[in-house]
Amino acid sequence: MAIGEIAIRVRGQGLQEFTNQVTDWVSNQGVDEALCTLFIQHTSASLLIQENADPSARKDLEQWLNRLVPEDDRLYTHTLEGPDDMPAHIKSALTATSLSIPVLGGRLMLGTWQGIYLWEHRHHHGERRVILHV
Repeated sequence: MAIGEIAIRVRGQGLQEFTNQVTDWVSNQGVDEALCTLFIQHTSASLLIQENADPSARKDLEQWLNRLVPEDDRLYTHTLEGPDDMPAHIKSALTATSLSIPVLGGRLMLGTWQGIYLWEHRHHHGERRVILHV
């Protein structure tokens, strides 16, 4: 069993791939067969496994979620942290805060076009933390 942490710099809303960081961490753990669990320690960002070949798929996902959860809803009461905060919490609730990926032969068993993404739901720049466990 091993536990680690990855810090991911974000530059505002959007999907940011970090597959290579997870792959490198798993390969350094010396496990042959395991389950790799990822958990994000934030309530306004989420994790996603998505296509990593065509950037238009990510762009369409981002635009769709922004239409589904707009920033200008007058029904929001949690507004102290800015107009993007409550929508970010809703987006996080609708998506995933943890992922589980099988490891076989020391490798993540991702499909050919699958990548691991942090989905930042706020406009701010900063750092997000993802906990890894095998």
